[in-house]
Amino acid sequence: MTTNEQELKSLMAAGLDGDGAAYRALLERLSLHLRSYYRGRLARAGRGPSEAEDLLQEALLAIHTRRHTYDRAELFTPWLYAIARYKLIDHLRRTNASRGDVPIEDADALASYADHDGVESSIDLGHLMARLPIKMQRAIQYVKLDGLSVAEAARRSGMTESAVKVSVHRGLKAMSAAIRPEDKS
Repeated sequence: MTTNEQELKSLMAAGLDGDGAAYRALLERLSLHLRSYYRGRLARAGRGPSEAEDLLQEALLAIHTRRHTYDRAELFTPWLYAIARYKLIDHLRRTNASRGDVPIEDADALASYADHDGVESSIDLGHLMARLPIKMQRAIQYVKLDGLSVAEAARRSGMTESAVKVSVHRGLKAMSAAIRPEDKS
């Protein structure tokens, strides 16, 4: 578990236990993370930063109202980014985004989305990620979930760009194999 994951998870748990200061600290940290996430995603869809602020407020409200669904035994960031991602998809739908305006990794989700599925998916993702070596987990988290470039992920993780690419590829392949039904022919 990364330091960031541990810190956020700890703040969330304290907030759930009634620690108002910890909960405010969590929301402040999440604001920074989600603002960057939304600006990057919306920029790729040709959208402006003002939309990111609107989405940020929606996501924080959703996190607040759904905080009771967070399972303390699971990783926090997959739960967080599942909510953030689906808020982005909802926003793009509401603003009549065409599939050409949507980042490719989000295009399929526009056609099939249910809010509770996102939280359930994050729990499943957490289980799958936990099976991977920590370097693969970090590479996937940074590149696929946090939306960092390979170069940024390499700097953050202390790995080479090539190692990040290989870790993401192998990690996704391992997770795919874990969920693929066995061939019983």
